Amino acid sequence: MFAVSVLGTGATRAVARLSAAADGRVGIVRHEQTDTDGGVAAAKSETEYVVDDGWHANGTDLSVVDAIDRLAPDHEYAFVVGAPKARLPTVVVGEESGEALVSAPNADVLDPATTIEAIRETEPYETLESLVAAVKRNESATYSGAIATFTGRVRAKEDENDERTRYLEFEKYEGVAEDRMRAIESDLETREGVLDVRMHHRTGRIPEGEDIVFVVVLAGHRGEAFTAVEDGINRLKDEVPLFKKEVTDEETFWVHERQ
Repeated sequence: MFAVSVLGTGATRAVARLSAAADGRVGIVRHEQTDTDGGVAAAKSETEYVVDDGWHANGTDLSVVDAIDRLAPDHEYAFVVGAPKARLPTVVVGEESGEALVSAPNADVLDPATTIEAIRETEPYETLESLVAAVKRNESATYSGAIATFTGRVRAKEDENDERTRYLEFEKYEGVAEDRMRAIESDLETREGVLDVRMHHRTGRIPEGEDIVFVVVLAGHRGEAFTAVEDGINRLKDEVPLFKKEVTDEETFWVHERQ
């Protein structure tokens, strides 16, 4: 799934035009700040997400990330409105922005086809659930008796006395890292009993406790699945050109410079 934040005075109109032009199922997430006591009390955050304009859910306990995660297994696009702090590529309409993926003075001059093309050049938004859903849709799933998964996450501490890691930041060689992961997936899929392999590594800033990397294997039997998952994550770490910066309470450093 491709997820993008749409901001500016023309965001709602822009999302409608992008949804009509999108080549796949679209989910919409709206995030609003509302005063609970005439502006005296702190603002209340309320998130709504809409699926195919026919099903709605909203509430103060539903975060933007929660809503996007719910869309990821069975949608091609998620358009997020009213969440400027979301760590997503951004389309800005009706306002100036030097860092936007796409910007336009108003929604009516926004080119939906060009914008969708730009969105599809961004890093896909994947979760463990979306990757599991993808392998279950494989035509060979009829012959599968096992799905094995690995999730790597940001560890805050190695031990009790260790200084706390606040976040990791990952950079990659554009194109090269993706090509290498696809090659590893294809190689693992040539093994007897391995039917489908999906790997995804997030980039950018990832705070402590959040997921970094996923490996999902669809296989005929559990032994084949477990072995492929272990080999997949080991090869990803050894062969894929990714660079990790670690930010702790005390310092900031590139991990490869200390190895």
